[in-house]
Amino acid sequence: MIHSLSLRYSGIRLAQSLLVLALFALPLSLAKAEVRVEEVTSPGGITAWLVRDRTVPVTAIEFEFTDAGAAHDPVGKEGLASMAAALIDEGAGDLDSQAFQGTLSDKSMTIRFSASVNGFSGSFYSLNRYRDEAVGLLHLALTEPRFDDEPVERIRSQFLSSLRSKETDPGTIAGKAMREAVFGSHPYGRPSGGTKDGIAAVTAADMRAFIRTALAKDKLHIGVVGDIDPTELGLLLDTVFGDLPEKGLGDPVTEFTPPPPAGTIVVEEDIPQSTILFAQRGLKLDDPDYYAGMILNHILGGGSFSSELMKEVRVKRGLAYSVYSYQHPMKHAALLRGGGQTQNATVGETLTVMRDVVRHLSEGTINAETVDNAKTYITGSFPLRFTNSSSIASQLVSMQVYDFGIDYLDVRNGRVDKVSVNQVNALAKRLLDPDGLLFVVVGAPTGVDATLPVPPGLE
Repeated sequence: MIHSLSLRYSGIRLAQSLLVLALFALPLSLAKAEVRVEEVTSPGGITAWLVRDRTVPVTAIEFEFTDAGAAHDPVGKEGLASMAAALIDEGAGDLDSQAFQGTLSDKSMTIRFSASVNGFSGSFYSLNRYRDEAVGLLHLALTEPRFDDEPVERIRSQFLSSLRSKETDPGTIAGKAMREAVFGSHPYGRPSGGTKDGIAAVTAADMRAFIRTALAKDKLHIGVVGDIDPTELGLLLDTVFGDLPEKGLGDPVTEFTPPPPAGTIVVEEDIPQSTILFAQRGLKLDDPDYYAGMILNHILGGGSFSSELMKEVRVKRGLAYSVYSYQHPMKHAALLRGGGQTQNATVGETLTVMRDVVRHLSEGTINAETVDNAKTYITGSFPLRFTNSSSIASQLVSMQVYDFGIDYLDVRNGRVDKVSVNQVNALAKRLLDPDGLLFVVVGAPTGVDATLPVPPGLE
């Protein structure tokens, strides 16, 4: 199936060598013609979405296995998915870590993996003259990772060192307090990068079992951009993914619907300024008002200097250099989040102003000009997300994971434009909850009364 998209991209001049261009340039053909997304099904039944680009002889592949992220780590093995992602390409088949990584480096191939809260993702990028060899390496990593002692302990040491270094970081502390206060014992309450005890407990056998059970075809979503036709891609898909299990484990993570507790948590730290985070209930991606929520968030704190939080907190009062909000939809929960930093002496005033901004918007006070300006920014900035082949391929994956439809890039801005000022104000009245905000403050604030306890382990 082929779908034409009207999204266009700006290009750059061909002023570098072919290799540098292939690795870093914008996809020039996408600057001059409509993008066509094709749904390709391999002979073995594996489906991918493809955007063909003949500008340079490269192939970029992004893929994700859903229900295979940090939220699915076993209790006591927090960090398993992240450890597996860091080690799956540290040697595979007959190639040890040095040989595997050396081959990638020598031929400027990219194969890397990562784990998010809900998914396990991979990236592939290669010049076409090396593509067959790179495809073979990717297949080995997915099907025969070695998890040898030396790289396992080296990566474990790096993880533990990173976790220790973050123990005194105010942003990390605030994030931990927020996560645990909102989600408690739910899997979303775990840190996506694992815990020190969990990382220490993960074994090579655990990671091998994870690969066997989590990376399955029924959980797989693939996006491809490059100089490759559907027939070539079909053979590539079967070569890379054909030996994976047909079905993986189900999703044991349950829906989380309670709103965050209302109040203020203060984590005392002897630092000159405080980090502030806030959260309240949000909108999931399948909510009928999600596009109205996109506009509402831009007006609240997602629109840089045009946002109400920035105008009231920074421009008018000089309380903070940066203040922001964002939508945080997850598979099983959704939050509206935000934050900023301010001097300890002005934390109380900053919290009051933040709450007042939310209260003002919740009264349905947004005018048509403000909504139109937000729409213009949201629709105009959308193409800027697609700066290279890999970013486009990644968007194709997200469209599949979140069931946006193959025509999403074509219809997305139209859906934003259709939102009326009345819809935005109705949503603001329904969603925004100034008295239900949860604030987390990390620092030595004055004029702030803590109304909620500090989560265990952060006292």
